[in-house]
Formats: sequence, C-alpha cells, structure tokens
Amino acid sequence: MRANFKGRDFITLLDYTKEEIETILNVALDLKRKRAIGEPHLLLSGKTLFMIFYNQSLRTRNSFEAGMTQLGGHAHFLDPQKIYSPALEGDERAYSTERVSDVARVLSRMGDGISIRIYGDPVGWIYGKANYLVNNFAHWADIPIINMECDKYHPCQAMADILTVKEKFGGFSGVKFVMSWAYSPSVHKPLSVPQSAIIAATMMGMDVILAHPKGLELDSDVIKASEEYAKKYGGSFSISNDMKEAFEGAHVVYPKSWTSKYNIPPESEKTEMEKTEELFDKNKDWICDEEKMKLAHKDAIYMHCLPCDRGFEVTNKVIDGPQSVVFDEAENRLHVQKAIMALTM
Repeated sequence: MRANFKGRDFITLLDYTKEEIETILNVALDLKRKRAIGEPHLLLSGKTLFMIFYNQSLRTRNSFEAGMTQLGGHAHFLDPQKIYSPALEGDERAYSTERVSDVARVLSRMGDGISIRIYGDPVGWIYGKANYLVNNFAHWADIPIINMECDKYHPCQAMADILTVKEKFGGFSGVKFVMSWAYSPSVHKPLSVPQSAIIAATMMGMDVILAHPKGLELDSDVIKASEEYAKKYGGSFSISNDMKEAFEGAHVVYPKSWTSKYNIPPESEKTEMEKTEELFDKNKDWICDEEKMKLAHKDAIYMHCLPCDRGFEVTNKVIDGPQSVVFDEAENRLHVQKAIMALTM
C-alpha cells in the first residue's frame, strides 16, 4: 500500500510504520546523492517553514534552514523572546505571550509547516509538558508540525542516527547498537535523544542494549515500545547497568548523558537537581575512552548527537579518532530532515 505522508505531523517515530521510516531513509539517500552531484531538487519551491526555537541550537537550526533553501523554500526563524511567545492555557502573561491555539492557526494561514524545539527550562522541567505543547500545536494547525526536539522525543536526530548506521554497515540485521549514558558535569539533559534512538534502533531490527547506572531509567512507555519492536522485527532489546559489559562486541556505541526522571516533575514535586548531581558524580567513570572502545567490535563506530562534553562524556582521542562518525551523523540531519519536509510539506 502506498504511504501517504503529505500533511502529516512528524512528532515521534511511534506514529510511523517501519516501512514509512524506510521510505524516509530512501528519500534522504536520494536527496543526498542529488546534492553530491549538484542536481537541483527544488521540491518545496515557494514553501515556507516556521521554526520556533525555545532552546538554543546549532545543528538543528542550520540543517533545517539550509535544507529548506536547498529544497527551494524558505525557513523563518522565530525566537519566542522576540515574538509573542506561544504559551499553553494557564501559562499566559498579558502582552508577552499568545495562546498556542492562536499562533498555530495564524501561521497555518501563512506557511506550509511549523517546526518546534522546546524542553527543559521553558517548561520548568516538567516531563511531558513540552511534548504536550508540540501536540497542542498539531491539534490546532492545518499544516504539518515537525518536532525539532521536545522532552520526550528527538525523531529527526534518530533518523540521522539510523541513516548513519545504514551507510556504515549496509543494513541493520545483526548490528549491536549500544545506547549508553555517559557522565556530564551538567544535569540539564533531556531524555529525548536516547528514547528516540532506542525506538529507531529496535524498529530497524538491531540488537539494542540500553546501558545506564541505576536511577537513570528511561520512560517506561518507550521501554515497552522498544521491547515490542525488537520482538516484531527480529532484533533484541536489553538493559544493562554496566557500561563495559554493554560495550563488548558492539558495532555502534552511543554514549550520551541524560538526566534522572526521578528528580523532575511529575516524578518529583519539584526539580531536585542536587540529587541528580550526586547521582552523576557517583558515575564519573562512565566515559567513552580508548579502553572501552577496545571492548567493542573492531569495526565499531562511535556516535553522538552533539554537542558532546569533551573530557567527560568522551575523550578527544575517541571523538577525533578513526572510529568516530559524529560529523557524518551531523550532516545526515540535513538529509533526513529534507526528506521529512519534502514528504510532509
């Protein structure tokens, strides 16, 4: 059956079938080839994407903006501090915010897509509130909503991750994918990257290990979905509290810090970052260094969404070494997002 992408939101990979995700990957590879040989691909000529950034960005903003230019369209950067900040009912402030329902309907009359990045401080670190805001935009908008990262999901990063794996290994079957926590001096790290990564990897049928110290568990719904995908698509999924054990024989290692869900609302009545800092400090040995890379498969690749905390999450010798594919991975954000925009817009 022919997949219909036009007009659809892209908020989480859970809304798409494996076949649809594979179609996006194939379109991304085709657009990447076209760009490499200088072949025009102005699929969104005259189209407009509104980009609302509540958080700072390097890769996300520039990959979307460059992508729209290459597709023949235009991206508008909207800083919530410079506009009437889109807010949910109950969070409004007179003459400084505007309700999401109103913003979504206004922008729907003027453009062809809305992309949103929001997590952490703008929603008071209340887990799920950023995702709710993105979905509230989707409820009111008549044009596609693209999630540029919320507090639950980062689907565009996950698409770049699996495209990179596909390029490096030719496919997914038999690939051991380790999504690992890593130490950082900053506890202000959302759960969105690891959660989308394990969803994507299990959906593609890889053998996935989620590694983290106790107290840094991910969303139980995401774990359940990953277990179901592993069973359905012939891969595997397991959880380890030992970084070295997880790395043994791995083809892909993805060490990335994330915060403790137990110390942010609604698990905790208020943000208790001090407790998270104590937990982090107990696990400073969770760093990706040359010793740990030697435990992995001889052809293993090191991945990270960037920016990384050098000297904490990873050593310079690993991220700047021959097994690192982080800049290929970063470039692939451009290509997968062009595919997503071309298909939905």
